[in-house]
Amino acid sequence: MLQAKSRWNIGEADAKQAADLAEALGLTPMLAKMLVIRGITDIEHAEKFLHGGTDQIHDPFLLDGMAASVERIRKAVDAGERIRIYGDYDADGVSSTTLMVRLLRQLDCTFDYYIPHRVHEGYGLNCPALDAAHAQGVTLLITVDTGISAIKEIEYAQSLGMDVIVTDHHEPPEVLPEAYAIINPKKPGCPYPFKPLAGVGVALKLAQALLGRWPEELLEIAAIGTVADLMPLTGENRMIVKMGLVQMRDTSNLGIKALLGVAGIAVREVNSTHIGFALAPRINASGRLLSADTAVKLLTTQHEQEAEQMAFELDQLNKERQKIVDEMTKQAIAMMEEQQREGGLPKTIVLAHEDWNVGVIGIVASKLVDRFYRPTIILGIDKETGMAKGSARSIAGFDMYRALTHCHDLMDHFGGHPMAAGMTLERQHLPELGRRLAALAEEWLAPDDFVPLLQADMMCEFEDVALETIRQLELLGPFGMGNPSPRFVLNGLKLKEMRTMGKEQQHLKLSLRSAASETAASVDAVGFSKGQLSEWISPSASVDVLGEFSINEWNGVRRPQIMIQDLRVPDVQLFDWRGTPKPEKKLAELCQRLERRAYGTDGTIPPAVVLFSAALPSALRSTTNAAVWHVDLLGELHPLNKLAAANRYSEAQDIVLYALPERLDQLDAAAAQAESVQRFYAAFGGTEEEKQASVMPSREMFKTVYGAVSVLQGGGSQSGFLSMLAKRSSLSPGLVRFILDVFTEIGLMEPAGEAYRLVPASSKKDLSGSLLYQARMKRPEVEQELVYTSARELLLRLARAQNDGLQDLFMNSSGA
Repeated sequence: MLQAKSRWNIGEADAKQAADLAEALGLTPMLAKMLVIRGITDIEHAEKFLHGGTDQIHDPFLLDGMAASVERIRKAVDAGERIRIYGDYDADGVSSTTLMVRLLRQLDCTFDYYIPHRVHEGYGLNCPALDAAHAQGVTLLITVDTGISAIKEIEYAQSLGMDVIVTDHHEPPEVLPEAYAIINPKKPGCPYPFKPLAGVGVALKLAQALLGRWPEELLEIAAIGTVADLMPLTGENRMIVKMGLVQMRDTSNLGIKALLGVAGIAVREVNSTHIGFALAPRINASGRLLSADTAVKLLTTQHEQEAEQMAFELDQLNKERQKIVDEMTKQAIAMMEEQQREGGLPKTIVLAHEDWNVGVIGIVASKLVDRFYRPTIILGIDKETGMAKGSARSIAGFDMYRALTHCHDLMDHFGGHPMAAGMTLERQHLPELGRRLAALAEEWLAPDDFVPLLQADMMCEFEDVALETIRQLELLGPFGMGNPSPRFVLNGLKLKEMRTMGKEQQHLKLSLRSAASETAASVDAVGFSKGQLSEWISPSASVDVLGEFSINEWNGVRRPQIMIQDLRVPDVQLFDWRGTPKPEKKLAELCQRLERRAYGTDGTIPPAVVLFSAALPSALRSTTNAAVWHVDLLGELHPLNKLAAANRYSEAQDIVLYALPERLDQLDAAAAQAESVQRFYAAFGGTEEEKQASVMPSREMFKTVYGAVSVLQGGGSQSGFLSMLAKRSSLSPGLVRFILDVFTEIGLMEPAGEAYRLVPASSKKDLSGSLLYQARMKRPEVEQELVYTSARELLLRLARAQNDGLQDLFMNSSGA
């Protein structure tokens, strides 16, 4: 077995609804099922979803404050007033600023733009920037992607004689600023029917209202901000991105062309994933490490050489950003592991450091959520002022914005969404913030909430992984938040090949085939950052995969592939170590892997090593990370080290079958009592001791050892008794040990410290009365059954033993 990292929630379509859609609209069954699973069951709704356009765009004047804003801007344009756009430094803020620049250029007015420096000024409006605007003659300030919480700053701007129009999409506070006008679909009382617009989406609606038409030339910019800010790609957002991508694939924007170029993306193939993982990080890098002004200039420049130079600069900044993020993430993980060792994994994570770059703390917070799946806040502390600036990322079930409102008295400023937020507070309040958030998590979250939940649309068959299927599914796009790429579960796939790839072998690549047909073509499946899973998947395993379908094109050949989101092995696995001369090395590697796997969790259960002899091999005497057990000839378990005594064999998930048993019943007993096992490791037939164990001593050898004991038992020292016997009898120590054990079992000898002594026989003893002797007689049968069979046959035997149980195994066992 291999447990999935997440809980899988698999959808299922109503068969009749799907059939009705398929018939009415001429859809394939899979596409119709997908629509039904995503709540689109009405024929008219489905038609609009698949083929609709501007008919799904709402009237911009439904936004409260729009009419007053349009009137004031037109007045400023007509009067030649100086207008300033005031934006934010993230990709949504940059896109919003860029869109407004392009809009005001069309209106032929006097304007400029300003974006505060993330480190030096922080988020949102600030009074020094307003003073500068006033000194430069600005009379109208238009905020984009910011301003909804700037009560004091807007009041100050008005005192300077500036009117402020706020366009924003963040959660409004209880008290709104007294601006000239506020456009925010989330504002209380606003009748606009689609609430989750991005900041750039609100700016686009302002452009639509000012121009009196749908501004198609601005859609590619709106698409960037909408995807980058993780807005749900449903309703109007989906149409903005869908039409924006169409425009972007034939773009004349020099900045977009240059950015796609440095990212290695063909313009005509750009999709929403490219925006999220290629364009957005490079745009964000500008505001995170330097000034967002570079990104705005890139997206608004009309000079090709300048665009290429700035795109190169952003690409280099992004690489620098990645290095900084990697270093900070390692530090944060080390801090969490220290906390875990001292007191366990907390329900919420609050970490702060003086040397952390506040420009990338949000990315680090996301990475810690991925690693530990806890609501997380990462903060950078200013050494001089002691102020901590933080970024939060959350998990399903924990509304971060709501949680921060419970802690508002600790913070100078905060804002955001249920899943992400930002805040500023004094460093002395950090411990109390951590305590309050932990208490809220204790109240709001159940144990299952700390296990990631993956949503799959439906189960499908291996034959569904085809180019035509993928082409049909693209009609559901563009994909992103709220409209994720379709995910499917495929069960019982067989491994044709498994390997790792990447510079550090961090990625996993599987070649999968259908279990029903060994001759069917295989399909590649790729799992990014899942390379370590290869250590836990046996080549003979059947795997269940949760993933997305994609197309891999190489040298002009297009093939379907699966992008793995999660996988599991539902059945007990067998790892075939047979023939390994030093299985103790394999065991040491297994212990190390289990320890690494335990990081970020509440620990792991040590592996159980099963021996079929009570003598502990010298190679295992120093083993401290494995529980060593002896299964005797009657199938009973005996702990051989402290770790075994402290753990239950029935709870072990990894069981190493170390060397061949004397009898097959012993192996069956070990399997029958392995109630929690997920992985067996068969280490048979490789060591020199096992090779010696296959030799059946002759009766002359028994007589020789008996005679040697009778001579040596009267000697002085017991030290090295076994070696002396071996030398005197010219037999191997292993063979001598076996003969001594047989004599002991039938009562002809008894141990005396390290030595042995004869026991006077009261009656004739037959060697065949020894179970050990009987087992050695059947050694060829044991070897044939366990060494020379296939891994699949061996696993089937272990599975049968588990199903039969101990009672059945030994009910009729009388020594055979």
